[in-house]
Order: sequence, then C-alpha cells, then structure tokens
Amino acid sequence: MNIEVFYPNLMLHLLAIFQKFTTFRQKFNYIKSFHKIIFMMGVRSLLSKPFAAYIHWLDQQWINHPIEAQERVFRYLIDTAQNTEFGKEHNFDAIQTHEDFKRNVPIRDYEGLKPYIEQIKAGKSDVLWRGFPAYFAKTSGTTSGTKYIPITKDSIPNHINSARNALLAYIYETGNSTFLDKNLIFLSGSPILDKTGPAHILTGRLSGIVNHHVPSYLRTNQKPSYETNCLEDWEQKLDKIIDETINSPMSLISGIPPWVQMYFDRIYEHTQKPIKDVFPNFSLFVYGGVNFEPYRKKLFDTIGKKIDSIETYPASEGFIAYQNSQADNGLLLLLNSGIFFEFIPAEDFFNENPSRLTIGEVELNKNYALVINSNAGLWGYSIGDTIKFVSKNPYKLVVTGRIKHFISAFGEHVIGEEVEKAMQYTLSIHPEVSISEFSVAPQVTPQEGGLPYHEWLIAFQNHPHSLEKFAADLDHKLCQLNTYYKDLITGKILRTLVITPLASNAFQDYMKSIGKLGGQNKVPRLANDRNIADEIIKWKI
Repeated sequence: MNIEVFYPNLMLHLLAIFQKFTTFRQKFNYIKSFHKIIFMMGVRSLLSKPFAAYIHWLDQQWINHPIEAQERVFRYLIDTAQNTEFGKEHNFDAIQTHEDFKRNVPIRDYEGLKPYIEQIKAGKSDVLWRGFPAYFAKTSGTTSGTKYIPITKDSIPNHINSARNALLAYIYETGNSTFLDKNLIFLSGSPILDKTGPAHILTGRLSGIVNHHVPSYLRTNQKPSYETNCLEDWEQKLDKIIDETINSPMSLISGIPPWVQMYFDRIYEHTQKPIKDVFPNFSLFVYGGVNFEPYRKKLFDTIGKKIDSIETYPASEGFIAYQNSQADNGLLLLLNSGIFFEFIPAEDFFNENPSRLTIGEVELNKNYALVINSNAGLWGYSIGDTIKFVSKNPYKLVVTGRIKHFISAFGEHVIGEEVEKAMQYTLSIHPEVSISEFSVAPQVTPQEGGLPYHEWLIAFQNHPHSLEKFAADLDHKLCQLNTYYKDLITGKILRTLVITPLASNAFQDYMKSIGKLGGQNKVPRLANDRNIADEIIKWKI
C-alpha cells in the first residue's frame, strides 16, 4: 500500500478501536500497547510519524486551553491528596480556589518539606501523596545535604512520557525519524538503586531511575550497556562508553553539555577525527541541565557540522518543559502533566508574603521563581530556578538562573542570565576564543589592595588574542545588562571585572576532587561568596 494512504488508514483504524474503550485506564493501556508496537525493530522510524501526529493532536487539546488545563490539574491534585497527612494538616477538604490554596499552603524549599520526607523514610504511608513513593530521587543539596525527592507511581509518566514527547514533537515538525533505527546514547548516572526505610523505597539518581523505564523498543539500540552505566567512576565509565560506541552507528546523543564535550574530546584523542567522521549518522543532540549557549561553539566545532538539537528541562521534582520546535529556543511548559505551577516575581521572592501567580497571570520577559505542586507530593515547592516567558501562545519559557545563585555583595544583584548573556556576546565578537566552563564570584578584599571586583574564573580551550580586550568587552556587556552593576563601576565602588584564566580541564578536575565528576553534577555559574571560587582557583594558569 502507498505510504500516504497507509498512514491515514492506520490512524483511522487505531482511533476507531481507541474510541471503543470507556475508561481512562483502558485507553491508557491501549496507547501504551500501541506505543510499544509501532517502534519495533525495522519500523521505528516509519511508524513513529503517525504516532507523533497523534501525540501532537492530543497535546493541542491542552495547549489551546492552558488555563483550563491547569485548573483541571489543580482540582485533581487537591481531591486526590485530601486524605493524606499533608492534605489534612492544610485543610485540603476546604480548598476550592487558588486563593484558598495560598492561604493554607506556604512556599517551601526542601528544608520545609523535609519533616514529611522523614516520616515517609520512617515507614509512614499517605504522607504527601497516596501510598508510598515508588522512588526517591537522591540529589545533593547546597544547604540541605542529600535530598530525597519523591517520585510516585502517578508522577512517573511525567518524567517518561515528557522525554518521549520531546522526540515525537521533533519528528512531527521535521519529519526526521531515521535516527530511531540507529544507536542512541544517553549519558546518565548509575541505574543501581538502593532501598530506603522500612517500605524499601527504591532510591537513586533521577537519570538512573529513568533508565529503568526506557521503553523496550529502544533498549535494543541504546548505548551504553547496563553494565557500563552501573560504573560509578566517571573516567572509567567514559572509557568503557567509548569502547562500546566508537564503532557504532550513533545517531542521537543525550546528556549534559559539559560531559558530552568531555566524551567528544576523549573520542578525538583516540581517533584524531571530528565527531562527524566518527559518527556519520549523528543527527540529533538532546540536552538539559545547563544553558547550552556557552558550550555551543566548542561543541559544534568538535562535531564538525551543524546538527539539530532539542533542549529539555527535566528536574528530580518533575519534567517541566521541552523545546517543541526547531524554529525557536523557547521551551513548551507542560501544563497537563500532573504539575500545577505557581510563579513568584523574582524581586518578591524573599518577601514575607510574596505574590503567587497562576499561568493566566504571568507576563512576558519577566523573571519568575518557579513553584510546583505535583502528584509526586510536592506542595508550594520552590525548585530554586528562575524562568522567563518568551511566548504565551503557547506558553514557552527560558530558564534564566537560580534564585539563590546571584552576586549582590554590593547591591548589584547580578543573575545567571546576565553573566551567560554577557559571555555569549563576548564569545561572538571574539571568534578565536572557546571555553569549557566558567564561574563568577565577588572579590571583596583583594590581596593587592584597591577596589573590589567580580572575578571571572574561565577555563579557556582557545585563549583570546588579547585577554584585556576580552575582559573589557565582557564588562561592557554586563554593564549594558545590569544598570546597578554599571552604576557601581562608574561610581568607583567596584573596579571592572577581572578574568583569572584556568587550565582547560580545571572544572572537570575540581569536580573529580570532590567526588562529583560526571552524571548530572555541575558547578554553579555564579555565587555570592567565594567558597567554590577559592577551590577552583587552584587550577589557575
């Protein structure tokens, strides 16, 4: 049968069967079964297209009605959690509106949620959500030590289906699907899981947990092997990954940009070839976790050609958004995936009673701290990120930084978005320069005396022709982006920024020295103290 006829007929047949099911669970199980069948070996790329079209159609239902979608999620969350410990303590049975919710549920970070987590770890059920969590995603907190973020049976689809749908959105828009028939590599943490508490809740890194839910139709061409993924030592693991992939038809590579770059650099050491010659089928890069722009030039130079990329916004607390179009860099906020979002204007965040807005109340191009309420049992939970909306039809955002990652030693309140934009601009006008990573910290009492300054610790891959000119252009751009910083410079309160060049592998060596090399670990781009800076500066050149 002609494929143009086959696709519509197939979809009509499947949709006719779909309509016969009466319950949500029957429909869900049918979609899940169909989902597995269409990606079987040999027909993944072919049949992914009608499935992508179907998921696109489903998504349009909530994309076109965003406020209603969030209201449905809100009602579902409150109704489901009424009989939990948290729900009883916070009067969920009396909550009808967002105003009611705000009066009863305060904003919390992990420390505020921790007493409930400890109850779950001690063996108590129905605390934050019905039953026990299926998993704890174990992460490192800057102030809380190890954090245990619950992932429930109800919240797992948010993590798994969102990642799948990011790829399907790409297939729907571009028509490119042949990458599904080649090898796919996911640079992730170990899938080995421990057990926590009397309930034996499976516990590990988010990427390791997700690894257990990779669909069977992708496992046959997934790299690296399970055994290699279980290795904890990143450098040993990297060598094994290279052994397993260097002669494979890799088409998709996914991971945090600095660790993908490290993988590429190691391959170049082995082959002395650009990545495009080692992996001629490589056509799609999927990433998340950090701003890609400072890495873009170096990464594509290493690849040797331009390829498509998809940015995602996953977190242990939930899969927030993904890039659904190659035409723009905005990330589609997932308003129908078990998370009810609140947004606090960044300038209000540290107030005693900050404004808490819903999706229908946000404005474009304004920084908000992101707060989530979810079917993982997170309530009024600040995940620590700041975002900015770049579109309201549909709602798309960009991540602008961390609410607690800023420099304001002198009242300048320089944020992550500003230092990253300043660096991106300066690299664009100094094309000879490439960097592997950077971090910024205040220098309040310089040993050499004189005015304080912002110190930029930069690991250069290729150094500027003139470090002084590079620093001047960087400082000038930051002044344009932050008037408070400019006023401190012109008022002789601060001197212009100072660049401290580091060895090209400085940040990797630093992370190795503290036992956090690889996986999802990363160094903050800026801080209001010198705790990290005074360690990294040991790699000064």
